[in-house]
Amino acid sequence: QVQLVESGGGLVQPGGSLRLSCAASGGTLRYYSVGWFRQAPGKEREFVGVILRNGGTTFHTDSVKGRFTISRDVAQIRVYLQMTSLKPEDTAVYYCAAVQSYSAGRLESAYDYWGQGTQVTVSS
Repeated sequence: QVQLVESGGGLVQPGGSLRLSCAASGGTLRYYSVGWFRQAPGKEREFVGVILRNGGTTFHTDSVKGRFTISRDVAQIRVYLQMTSLKPEDTAVYYCAAVQSYSAGRLESAYDYWGQGTQVTVSS
């Protein structure tokens, strides 16, 4: 059993930046692909991006390309979602999800473990 915890959310002005963190309680994410999703009120959960188990390969949904970056720390304890040039439409609850697979993408069903989410609000 893996417990994932997101942190780093908050209120930020348009154009600002935030870095979200995903950590596995009591372990590492070394053997996991880790995805990020977000959900705004009244809308479907949306895939944001993923970092694959191979350690270096990432891909992101078109709406965040060039603004968001996913990375791992060197000990692979945490996976980060660095968000820049934030827009009001980025406002959502952000979730991380993990699976022991070398291949994972946009489908929620691919992931076995989910965090509880962290709120990101972009507003002036």
